[in-house]
Order: sequence, then structure tokens, then C-alpha cells
Amino acid sequence: MDSQITGSTNMTSAQVSATSVARTVELIRAKGGKVTREPGPVKGGNTVIAFVEDPDGYKFEIIQRPGTPEPLCQVMLCVGDLDRAISFYEKACGMELLRKRDNPEYKYTVAMMGYGPEEKNAVLELTYNYGVTEYDKGNAYAQIAIGTDDVYRTAEVVRLSGGKVVREPGPLPGINTKITSIVDPDGWKSVFVDNIDFAKELE
Repeated sequence: MDSQITGSTNMTSAQVSATSVARTVELIRAKGGKVTREPGPVKGGNTVIAFVEDPDGYKFEIIQRPGTPEPLCQVMLCVGDLDRAISFYEKACGMELLRKRDNPEYKYTVAMMGYGPEEKNAVLELTYNYGVTEYDKGNAYAQIAIGTDDVYRTAEVVRLSGGKVVREPGPLPGINTKITSIVDPDGWKSVFVDNIDFAKELE
């Protein structure tokens, strides 16, 4: 799952894994990034994390894990109705609800969605902030790209699941890769790309 990340309050961060958070943070600092939380254990746990911003102000969380095949761990989207968002990503995107956690002390609830275990796959973190039902999308977020075996069927399912199709399924001019663009019930955009066509692009 690829994404372009915004630093606005509605989509707060992406999470990337590293075998050494401390070493990664120093590399980021040396390249002009800003460290907003120094490396250390997460509150109430042992997992080492840090928060950084790139020179354009986009935010990332670095989490310490053994080497994984997919270093991009997660992308966070804020939603106005968590149950509605979970249902959409299950039905329209074929994701599973991996876990759900309520944090009443900080007044938010998160749901982790994905296509497999978090330790091996990139996941989508849906965050509901108590009492917030709508977000300004800003102008930095572009889209998440997801592979599919049938863009035409995907567009149908998206419509039935409460989303909107903003680009009808079909081949892109010049390269013939079939895609369809959609927005979820909260207005976040995703692009579904034909798996076989995309594989041919990489040959």
C-alpha cells in the first residue's frame, strides 16, 4: 500500500519500522529532518518509538522492530464514524479488522485494518476522535494505491458499500494499466490498480 502523506491534523502520520530507532533518528536529523519526540519506550510499554518531520513538515512515526519485508508499517486516517469506516474498508476493500482499541483518557479510538498480520504487512489505522465528525482534508494528501484483480467489480462494490467512484474503471491513456479512483465515506481517496497490469509495468 503506497500513500502520499499529509502533516495536517486530519491525517497525522505514517509509521515506518526500523531495527534501530536511535540510529534512524540520527540519520533523519543529519538529512535535515526534525525530531519531535526523541527515541524511547511508548508510554506504558516497552516498544521504542520516535516521531519525526521531514523538511516539508510531513510527520512520521518510527517504531523499532526486527527486519520486516515491508518497512512501511501503517498510514493513519481520521474518520468521523469509526463503525462506518470499518464496514467500508471490510466490504469495499476486502480488509480485515485486525484490532480495535479505545483510549478514553485521550478521547480517541483506533481500528487497525489490513490484509494480514501487522508485523508482516502495511496496515491502515482508522482513528476516531471523540465528538469529531468531519475533517478538513487540506491539500497535501493525494491517495492510497491498492491492488485488485478486477477494477470494474471493485468500483461496483465501492458504490454498494457507501463510497463514491470519482474515476470510472478503465485503462490509463498511454500505459493501459486499468485503475479506478474512489473516495470513502469520509472523503479520503484511494486508487485501485489492476494487479496484472501493474506487474507488467514493473517488468
